[in-house]
Amino acid sequence: MRIVITILVLAGLAAGQEGAKSLSVKESASHEGTHALTIPAGTKLPVSLRNTISTKSNHPGDPVYAQTTFPVVVDEHIVVPAGTYVQGKISAIKPAGRIKGRAEVLMHFTTLIYPSGYTVMLPGSIENAPAVDKSRVKDKEGTIQADRNAGKTAETIARPAATGAIIGAVSHGGEGALIGAGAGGAVGTAIAALSHGNEVKIGPGTTLEVVLQRDVPVDSARIKARAD
Repeated sequence: MRIVITILVLAGLAAGQEGAKSLSVKESASHEGTHALTIPAGTKLPVSLRNTISTKSNHPGDPVYAQTTFPVVVDEHIVVPAGTYVQGKISAIKPAGRIKGRAEVLMHFTTLIYPSGYTVMLPGSIENAPAVDKSRVKDKEGTIQADRNAGKTAETIARPAATGAIIGAVSHGGEGALIGAGAGGAVGTAIAALSHGNEVKIGPGTTLEVVLQRDVPVDSARIKARAD
């Protein structure tokens, strides 16, 4: 009888321990689950550029460094604090051409680095770049394209033509004006052919708007953790 009672007591203790372990695991999982948050696709991150990007001097693969300027909130939780570092690279770049061919640069952002040191993969592209001079974002990929140089080219051609017309008129009358204008126009065209269009140049401190291309899961506990 004593043996039977002992076995029953031991079995009860084992069952209790197993139940406690199971409860502990569930509580831990539940506790960890409260830290999981998702930054949804389409979320916009205002960032300030930290290095210079130029279509004249940069190349594909060059790094891009930026920093968020305003916190991003999801479900009443700050998921991207102001001052979070954003890292990326130049995916494609094209310098300005002569007369035709506008300068372009395509950048993609790949990494969020929180002040705590917590690092998250980031699929981001530029959606808006209002502070970039003489440029615009031309497509959904985030390509920044320089404005057309048509006005400047026309002025370059017209000015020598007008000067040539005046000189020709003074020298040979009306016929000389036509000849002078033609010669001046040819000079202007040659000058325009040797000059380049507008380059895209983005200096440190320039504000850009980055948009997430897909959901980004984050751990809120690691976001708040202090750096060592």
